[in-house]
Parts: sequence; C-alpha cells; structure tokens
Amino acid sequence: MKRQNTKQVLVSLLGICMCRISIAGCFPLIPAYFAAGCLEGSGRMLLAVVMTLGMAVLLPVTTMVKYLMVILVTAVVIRLMEWVNKGCFTWAGALTAGVATSLIGIFGELLDLKNRTALWVDLMEGIFVFGATMVISRILHSFLEWKLQPDIDVPPEEDHRKRLKDYAESFQGLSDIFLKMKMEQADFTPEEMGQIQNEITGRLCANCDSCAICWENEDSPMYGCLSQLIESIRQAGCADRDARLRMEKYCPYAGTMIEEAVHVFERARLNLSWYNRLIENREVIAEQLDAMAYIMEDCASPDVDISKERRTSLTELKYRAKERGVLVSDGRLFEKKNGRIQLKVNARAKAGCVPVKELTKAVEKALDHPMMPHKDAKALIGKEKTLFTYEEETCYQSIYGVARLVEDGAPVSGDNFSFLERADGRLILSLSDGMGSGVRACRESETVIELLEKFLEAGFGMETAIRMMNSAMVIKGEEDLFSTVDIAEINLYSGSCEFYKIGAAATFIRHPDEVECLVSTSLPAGVYHRLEIERMQKQLAGGDFLVMVTDGVLEYLHVEKPEETMQEIIAGIETNNPNTLAKRILEHVLLYTGGKAPDDMTVLVAGIWEKS
Repeated sequence: MKRQNTKQVLVSLLGICMCRISIAGCFPLIPAYFAAGCLEGSGRMLLAVVMTLGMAVLLPVTTMVKYLMVILVTAVVIRLMEWVNKGCFTWAGALTAGVATSLIGIFGELLDLKNRTALWVDLMEGIFVFGATMVISRILHSFLEWKLQPDIDVPPEEDHRKRLKDYAESFQGLSDIFLKMKMEQADFTPEEMGQIQNEITGRLCANCDSCAICWENEDSPMYGCLSQLIESIRQAGCADRDARLRMEKYCPYAGTMIEEAVHVFERARLNLSWYNRLIENREVIAEQLDAMAYIMEDCASPDVDISKERRTSLTELKYRAKERGVLVSDGRLFEKKNGRIQLKVNARAKAGCVPVKELTKAVEKALDHPMMPHKDAKALIGKEKTLFTYEEETCYQSIYGVARLVEDGAPVSGDNFSFLERADGRLILSLSDGMGSGVRACRESETVIELLEKFLEAGFGMETAIRMMNSAMVIKGEEDLFSTVDIAEINLYSGSCEFYKIGAAATFIRHPDEVECLVSTSLPAGVYHRLEIERMQKQLAGGDFLVMVTDGVLEYLHVEKPEETMQEIIAGIETNNPNTLAKRILEHVLLYTGGKAPDDMTVLVAGIWEKS
C-alpha cells in the first residue's frame, strides 16, 4: 500500500513537468496527462491540485485558465460516465479531453481578436490530446501496476506433491499385490479331491473291521468304487445308479458311505464358494486401491501455472476491467491437462454492482480468446472481493430433453437418468434401468447414477468411475438387483462422443441424412466384479441428435428387428427440439403397445449445435 501511494505521488509530481512542455505554442500534454491519470481512478484530487499549482507557476494566466477549464470538463465528464456505466473506457476519456481542448481553444480564439490564430491549430491540438491520452494511459497503468502484481512465482509445493506421489505408489503396489494373488477356482483340484477322499475314508473306514481287507492291497476294487462315487457326486451332486450299485457290492456300509460323501462335498463346495467370494473381494479392493492411486497421482500433477509467461495478458486484463468499472487482482492463468486455458481472478466493483458479462468482455479482450465463467458464478460483481473462474468457451452448445412413462400399476419408474455439465467442457448423459420395476428398481438405478456422479465430480476418469460404481454394487451383494448403465460423454470442444455401455439398450444418433444405431451385448452392473465395459467413439457434428432409450422402449415394439424400427421412427420425426423429439418417440412406441406401458420407458435426447 505504501509503495502504491508513493507511485501516485510520483505520478502527480510528473504532472508538473507536463506544464513545461510546449508544442507549437500549446501545452497539449497537460490535458492528455490529466485525463490519463484521471482514468486510473485513484489519486485524482492530488493530481488535480499538483497540476493546478504547476500551471499557476509556469504558465501565463490566459493559458492557465484555458487548460484549467479543460481539466475541469474532463474530470466532470469522466466522473459522470463512471456514475452511469460504472466505468469509463479509455477512448471515451481521451475523446472528452481532445474535444474539450479543441472547443475551449476555438471559443477562446474567437474572443481574443488581437492574438487570433488559425482554427486548425486548435483542431490539431485536440487530435494530439486524444492520441497522447491513449498512449499515456497505457504507460501510467503499466507503471502503477509494475511489481504490484502478486507474486506469481510461488514455488511449487514439491514436498506435498512428492508425498502424494509416494502415497499413490503405495496404493498401486497394494493393488498389484492383491491382483497377483491366486485367482478364482472353478473346480476342485486333484489335491483337493484326494483330501476329500481321505476325509470320507478316515471317518468311516478307520473304525470298520473290514478296513484292512478293503484298503490293504493297491489293486483293491474299493479304490475304483470310491473314485467313481466321488466323480458322480462332483458332477451331479448325488451318486448315480452305477456308482451306488458298485459301492453296495463291495461295501457293507455303502448307504452311510454315500451319505457321508454327499455331506463332505456340500461342505467342500461351500468352502470353494466362500473362497471364490474372497478372491472377488480382493479384486474389488485392488480396483479401489488402483482408483485411489490414480486420483492421488492426478492431485500430485496439477495444472501448469503460466501466469509468468502471460503477465502481459494479466496486466491488460486489469486495464480492460478498470475501464468497465471492475477492479481485478491476484490473476492466475493455468494450462490444463487437456490443453485449455483457465483463469482465476479476484474482482470487485469500483462502485455499485457491475454485471459479470462486463468482466467477461474484458477477459476475452485481454486473452484474445472466447472465455466463459463457471456456470455457478455470480451474475453481479459487488464491492466485496470475489473469486471468479473462467474456462475457454466451447465450440458447441447442447440442449437436451427427456420423456418418461411408468409401468402400468407401478408407483414409480425403475429408470433414472442425469445430465452432468462439467467445467472442462464435457456433457455427460447417464441412463440406468433397474431390473424389474417399482421402488426397489428405482432405488437401485438411482444409486448407480448417484455413485457415478460423485466419482466423476471427485475427479475420477470415466472408466475408473464406472468400475468403482460396479465394485460398490457387487459388495452390496443384493440378489436379483442389477442395473444397466448407458453413458454418453460429449466433448463440446471437439464434438467427439464416447459411449460406455453396460447391459444397456441400443443408442441412436440422428444425422441430417441417416440414423445410426449402436448396440451393446454386455452384462448389467453389479452382476460380476470383472466388469465388461463396451466403449465406442463417434464424431458428432452440428445438428446431430443423440437418442438414448431403456429396454422397455424397444422390447415392446413386438417386431423382429426393433432397432431398425426405432431408426425409422426417429428418421420420420421432423423436429429440432429435443424435448419434442423424445415425446414423439414415446407416442410412436405407444401405437405398438395399444396405448399401454407394459414396462418403464425412458427416452433421453440431446442435440448439439455450433456456436456462432
């Protein structure tokens, strides 16, 4: 603050020097310098007093009166402009000073009959004042802002980042250890079959009087009988007729032997099931540890701060914003991982409230690139300092709509959906169909959508978020409660769209000349811990529409190829309104079902257009 006050005093004292510079008998730098200093906003009174004293000492009385009147008119007009528009553009202040100089000079020449000079001199002086004001304003602004910019060379928190990377490597190592453990076992190994056989004979044959006769010789038929019995129980769950008859021929306790063998196998199968469940949980934990490692690694690699390289742009931003009545500070520019620019800046209004769109115009002029504030930013800038974040403007805009029908007799729909607009220019459409209908199906699909949104908002990648969601559903472990997942991720910068399908119905893309169909064959989420994600990528163009539907929309068309029928339905609807398109699709489907809704039906539609 002291440094800034010192600079304002220096600027004011420099105004005295302007009173000594004469050009063709005029002193045009006086109004030009005053107008430039007045546009800076602070120290106006000091500048006016110092320059008045300088003119009183250095200039003749008539000349002093002329430029004193110019200064007065300039100060009043600039202040009125700021009062009306919350700010004053540099060209407006310069024009005011130039016009006031010319007019007052001309009127003065008309009154001074003895020393009259050519009127074109006054006109040229006004033009000179306008140009000089534009130049001096830039110089003064750069001088006042020089070294007042906050220290943007903040050293990176290397220790903090290193610790995050170490944590990420630790979690990744744990994940690898879990994944390297013994995988699932589909059936009993030969060693386990031998243990089962020993357990059966150890319980019954050890206390039998005929044990030595049955098992003493290696060529005893009991070995073959028991092997045949165990194999039949392993395959069918019970002893077949041949194994039973053969065992009864050689063993007086065949019934007890068979019963004991069945019990031993039941326990062994239960143990195998629990063992496989444990392996599944290990893999689920490994995936979650891997996801934690990913997010920590991402946090340890922040966006690149390019404020130092773009210091000129930040200074220009202050200048442009000041003209619109906004004072900005602590501006920081970042280059994100996707190559886009992000701006973070503190802003407050000089007086009253200023619309954010005025700051947006200043940002676009300073950075020479279309920019947009975050969607949750304030609409007005007040006197209190507020942080604003700007992202690069997207090339495409999107509008979306939905149409739904609840199954006849059901209280709620088992389908759930969401539209998520990300700050990085991605639009994510999610659609989930819970198995069955009613409250349970609704709760299940709602959980799927909520988990996906939370993981994505936390910074996880799409596939990682889907696997984390599936892990949670598998661990939840409710039988017969599975959900399909249909996701479309549209990049509004490039127009590319990625589709992620897990047991979902077909998706359709309506181009101006055709309707494209994307089909999935994977299982729903929550069925198996090793999730199969069908991923496809398509390039969208302005005017394309994306249509996502649940199974209930296609299954009850009652035609041999429902996807082709749906393509014909979509192609036959002439509308560019996503909401209308979704409603008309359902209306056509109801023609095939007799006006009834035998299942939950949901249609999501999104259209993209190039921004003008």
